[in-house]
Amino acid sequence: MAATAAATGGGKTAVPKSGAISKGYNFASTWEQNAPLTEQQQAAIVALSHVVADRPFPPKLAREKVAGFENSLSISTKHSIGEDSAAIEAVLVNTNQFYKWFTDLEAAMKSETEEKYQHYVRTLTERIQTCDTILNQVDETLELFNELQLQHQAVATKTKTLHDACDRLLLEKQKLIEFAESLRVKLNYFDELENVATSFYSPSMNVAHENFLPLLKRLDDCISYVENNPQYAECNVYLVKFRQLQSRALAMIRSHVLSVLKNSSSQVLAALKNSAGNKASVSEGVEASAIYVRFKAAANELKPVLEEIESRKPRKEYVQILMECHKIYCEQRLLLVRGIVHQRISEFTKKEALPSLTRSGCAYLMQVCQLEHQLFDHFFPLSSEDVSSLAPLIDPLCTYLYDTLRPKLIHEANLDILCELVDILKVEVLAEQVSRRGESLAGLRPTFERILADVHERLTFRARTHIRDEIANYIPLDEDLDYPAKLEQLAEIKSETSSSVQSPDISKTWYPPLEKTISCLSKLYRCLEPGVFTGLAQEAVEVCSLSIQKATKQIAKRSSAMDGQLFLIKFLLILREQIAPFDIEFSVTHKELDFSHLLEHLRRILRGQASLFDWSRSTSLARTLSPRVLESQIDAKKELEKSLKATCEEFIMSVTKLVVDPMLSFATKVTAVKVALSSGSLKNQESAISKPLKDQAFATPEKVAELVHKVGSAIQQELPRVMAKMKLYLQNPATRAILFKPIKTNIVEAHVQVQSLLKSEYSPEDIQSVVDTISIQDLQAQLDSLM
Repeated sequence: MAATAAATGGGKTAVPKSGAISKGYNFASTWEQNAPLTEQQQAAIVALSHVVADRPFPPKLAREKVAGFENSLSISTKHSIGEDSAAIEAVLVNTNQFYKWFTDLEAAMKSETEEKYQHYVRTLTERIQTCDTILNQVDETLELFNELQLQHQAVATKTKTLHDACDRLLLEKQKLIEFAESLRVKLNYFDELENVATSFYSPSMNVAHENFLPLLKRLDDCISYVENNPQYAECNVYLVKFRQLQSRALAMIRSHVLSVLKNSSSQVLAALKNSAGNKASVSEGVEASAIYVRFKAAANELKPVLEEIESRKPRKEYVQILMECHKIYCEQRLLLVRGIVHQRISEFTKKEALPSLTRSGCAYLMQVCQLEHQLFDHFFPLSSEDVSSLAPLIDPLCTYLYDTLRPKLIHEANLDILCELVDILKVEVLAEQVSRRGESLAGLRPTFERILADVHERLTFRARTHIRDEIANYIPLDEDLDYPAKLEQLAEIKSETSSSVQSPDISKTWYPPLEKTISCLSKLYRCLEPGVFTGLAQEAVEVCSLSIQKATKQIAKRSSAMDGQLFLIKFLLILREQIAPFDIEFSVTHKELDFSHLLEHLRRILRGQASLFDWSRSTSLARTLSPRVLESQIDAKKELEKSLKATCEEFIMSVTKLVVDPMLSFATKVTAVKVALSSGSLKNQESAISKPLKDQAFATPEKVAELVHKVGSAIQQELPRVMAKMKLYLQNPATRAILFKPIKTNIVEAHVQVQSLLKSEYSPEDIQSVVDTISIQDLQAQLDSLM
């Protein structure tokens, strides 16, 4: 078998080795790895191989007739084998026949089996050759492609170099174009000099020309460019020429504005003359129509030029020309309205009093100012917010009103009118009108505040004069000091007057300086600044208190000391009550320079004890020669409280002495006797002092009964009279109760002290038989009944 296989193998056509075969094997193995068969597919292949393995005998062997087997070789057959197996058993008789049969069978099998593989090998060989041929062609093609790629790269390199060169040339060209354009733009500013100069010097060129403003704008652009680029050649020369042209253009604008405004003013004046007729007064409606509407229409051609100037306001040249236009405008407007405003204010002056004149004059001036502001805003919309722009027009009008009011203010002496003027200026004019209308009336505020300051100054002066003449130097009349008769008459009038009739003003019954003080302070409180009012109020309260005290002394001489005391208490209480609502401090700090200590130092210098030129003690010398600042604070309210307290205490003591003076004298004598007895100064001599108290001449039961009777009579007679006077002077029951409480306490304490002395020094029989004392409870009830 091995030899046969070798022979067979030797007889086969050798399969040429090539790259195609190796590539095929590599492909098959890669395929087997990348696409493995499933178990079902492998089972199907195995079944197929089993079926193919069961092959029939070749036809040649089936036709031979075999008779028997050599060497008694028998081959058992099965019932299932047909005629072919019987023939075999007949042919295979000996071993040679078997080997021959087997050789033929093997050859037939090889021939049959290898034929298709030979064919497949030949086919594969052809395909391999074909593939090798294709691969050779592909290699040749790849070599051609490589060569072509090298050529392409060479061409691409040359093309890129050419493109880069073109791009570079284009960039250079673009830069040259931009440079040329930039140069042309820059040169245009310099080239415009001739064009602009030709246009401006043309006889037909004026401000109203349609090309004037564009040329002016172009000229400004050229000036700005030359100013921002001083590095260019001859830029200073061009700048000077440009500025000359600009000055000429601005001069043309100024002349044009002046001409138009003058013509407009002439038209308005002519219209006013025609409306006035035969010297008749022109109505305010006609005035407003002519002065504002006609002027606005006549000068309307200036609006574009003025707006153009305002739009270039940041440049200093245009700021100057704009200010000149404002000045020209204000001058022309002042020529129109000054006469009319003077006439109106003069009419107010002739017809109206000072308060009405102030109100009407301010109202009319505010109306004129508002109309002028509206007209100014029409021509100068961007400058209307600046108050100083209209100042040349508004200030002369305000000055005329101020000059009209100031002489009248200086000669005005009535505090009521001055206070009314403050209210008009401060509330009606400044607070309500000027603040509400804002910027349109802002130009009037300085003048109104100046008038208000003058009124404040005059009011302060007149208030000080009023305090000095009417309060401090007041000379009371007899009827002013007729107390208590004046109060009794007032009480009778009140009792006779029915309740339906309105009661008279209580302030009319006050002492005149007090009434004038309260009235003056009430008027000044809302009109003056707090600092000024505080000084005046302190001064007024101080001099009013002094004036009341002077009147008290005179009333004490005319009537009685008690009337003077009650008069002083009454009006000091009223003064304290009336100044309480004023939310200020009635204290003023006075500063003075004190040179009194210099006298001693000068004496030392004259004596030679000190030297003026001793610079080693310069600090001490400077401190010695410098004056001292002395500060003194005067609080009128505290002084008032002090005076009131002292007067009340004086009144309480006077009433207490009036009622219980015998008891107080008795208690004082008893105390003196006890002190004398307790001292050892009288040990060696007998005297009346050493007697018992009831045996003393001043302390006998009869004397004690007499003083108790006097006190009881005073309580029943004098004290009701005192209470009647208190009711007459002090209408408030609470005030009377406060004032009477210490009096009651003093009376009760005097009785308690006397009764304690009686119990300790006298026998009960003496007390009951001679001294008729009242109990403390009854005394308190009796005193309470007087209230």
